[in-house]
Amino acid sequence: MDEVRNPFAPGAGSQPPELAGRNGILEDARIAVQRVIRGKPARSQILLGLRGVGKTVLLNKIEQIAEEHGHLTSMVEGPEGIPLPTLLYPRIHQVLRKLSVVEKAKANAFSAMRALRSFASIFKVEMGDFALSVDPETGTADSGNIEYDLAELFVRVGEAAKAAGRGWTLLIDEIQYLGERDYAALIVAIHRISQKGLPVLFFGAGLPQVAALSGDAKSYAERLFTYPSVGALDQPSAELAIKNPIEEEGERINVEALQAIIAQTRGYPYFLQEWGYQAWNAADYSPIDAADINQSAKKALRRLDEGFFRVRFDRLTPRERDYVFAMARLGMGPYKSGDVADMMKEPPSKFGPVRASLIKKGMIYSPSYGDIDFTVPLFGDYLVRNWIK
Repeated sequence: MDEVRNPFAPGAGSQPPELAGRNGILEDARIAVQRVIRGKPARSQILLGLRGVGKTVLLNKIEQIAEEHGHLTSMVEGPEGIPLPTLLYPRIHQVLRKLSVVEKAKANAFSAMRALRSFASIFKVEMGDFALSVDPETGTADSGNIEYDLAELFVRVGEAAKAAGRGWTLLIDEIQYLGERDYAALIVAIHRISQKGLPVLFFGAGLPQVAALSGDAKSYAERLFTYPSVGALDQPSAELAIKNPIEEEGERINVEALQAIIAQTRGYPYFLQEWGYQAWNAADYSPIDAADINQSAKKALRRLDEGFFRVRFDRLTPRERDYVFAMARLGMGPYKSGDVADMMKEPPSKFGPVRASLIKKGMIYSPSYGDIDFTVPLFGDYLVRNWIK
């Protein structure tokens, strides 16, 4: 069929044509952003899930919802090795510039800018093109303790937003890459603005281990945030994700083809988009049938193997590769750490550093004590298909 009209969008963070199965998460966000502007309490959210389940897509949608309801927004990706002050500085600067043009918020925005200047100076943020033309406010956000200073800065931003009748929504993707100290400081800052009833919300997204990291950082984090699980779509939602975009283009897919896609992708959103994209292109005419799926599945797997899976595999050291090969040889996870060690014929104590490195790289996680699993759905199948003889 006409590839120009292909409705599917496989890609990192690309908005799918049908955002199925996530209404509860989006509705909770919609309610929260409206409540905080009215001075009512609302809990921030941290979305938890594996790679390719659509966490980034949801953050982008929540950002849109927040803007529709009067919030200024700041979207940040948490890359490895970059400290939180450096990530936040240009975003907060941008928010304060927007607030400073609102007459009734000018004084508060100016005060917040001075606090931001103090914060940037004490944490040695390279200001570059975002340099502030205000003097720092001595004694504000400049103690050098990031937990105190970030909380004080967030309060100033929240007060400026409140004076303007606006809200501020901060969104951070890949939150597991924040350093332990930075993550604890972020939790403290969100806690402080929640206590003061300011119109500020935080939405984060990360791998499943983030919930445990939150509790380790601050014991009250479990009460401060909700932790929606973002996983594979259930059968009805997966069907909608494929069927509705096709029908909106005036075409059809038969039941057998639809069931084949869902079975082969196991309902994971990224894979659904890839299979839908390839199935559309493989079909000469409507309706898309099972033969089209058989033909397109090979192309879909090849694209995943060369891109989605391969870029992650290439980050691994030889020792890490041996470890994930052993996991894959055990079949479908989760896996007992001891079983992986047995497969490698060495004592479990020898693999602590390897396991820790794989967790830090975001390749594996611990769903429960003593268990490990891949953060990338179907990654074990990829290893068996391409690397394990």
